[in-house]
Amino acid sequence: MYYYRYDNAEINCCYKYLMFSYNIIFWLAGIAFIAAGFWAWSEKGVLMDLTQVTRVHGFDPVWLVLAVGGITFVLGFAGCVGALRENICLLKFFSGVIGLIFFLELTAAVLVVVFQSQVRAWINEFFLANIKGYRDDIDLQNLIDSVQRMNACCGAQTPQDWNQNVYFSCDENNRSREKCGVPFSCCIQDPADLVMNTQCGYDVRRNQSEWSKHIYTKGCIAALEDWLPRNLYTVAIVFVVISLLQMVGIYLARNLIADIDKVKFSY
Repeated sequence: MYYYRYDNAEINCCYKYLMFSYNIIFWLAGIAFIAAGFWAWSEKGVLMDLTQVTRVHGFDPVWLVLAVGGITFVLGFAGCVGALRENICLLKFFSGVIGLIFFLELTAAVLVVVFQSQVRAWINEFFLANIKGYRDDIDLQNLIDSVQRMNACCGAQTPQDWNQNVYFSCDENNRSREKCGVPFSCCIQDPADLVMNTQCGYDVRRNQSEWSKHIYTKGCIAALEDWLPRNLYTVAIVFVVISLLQMVGIYLARNLIADIDKVKFSY
């Protein structure tokens, strides 16, 4: 059996070390995300008592950090080792997973556009579920406070959504000092105040006619819907940049695989 021998068959060092450099950044970023996730859990005492993970009623942002970190770490590791060791299996794994992620991103974008009402309903249910778990997890609490402050909103649809939280509920059996209130992130802050009043939302829902004077009345779902058209170009640019980075990774991996195959068949 005869094989065709390519002239000057060799691995392109440019592709090889660009691939390594490209992935070492993601590999280190993955390590940083994983470290940040476990640090956050250690601060909350989760590592000392793993049952706390199952007791959170809302979304724990640490899970997202760990998931992103884990995927980034695995892909960065596969790309780095695949490039240095010229391992076709690892390079195909890397390009295949990157391609799958890119396809899932496009699919998600299309589904959001096509099924807008269903997506809106799902986001509303997700927000309400996390309102219920607001006091269960400090990271979830900070996330909700950030969303409400940045978007000048309160609750999913209205401030009344906070009645679903046991601490803010107006139920007659509720003994919490926060009864019939809202979190401080719902409050309209006076620019002259140097120190944030964290008790500004106490009892504020008892008198609905006074809401507009003290708290944001727009729901966060409506606020986010208003935010998207205003920042459409920013969102599009971010999406294009991420897509280009993924395509560059796939391009480098596929070219390196082709070079390795040429060298193998030349001998």
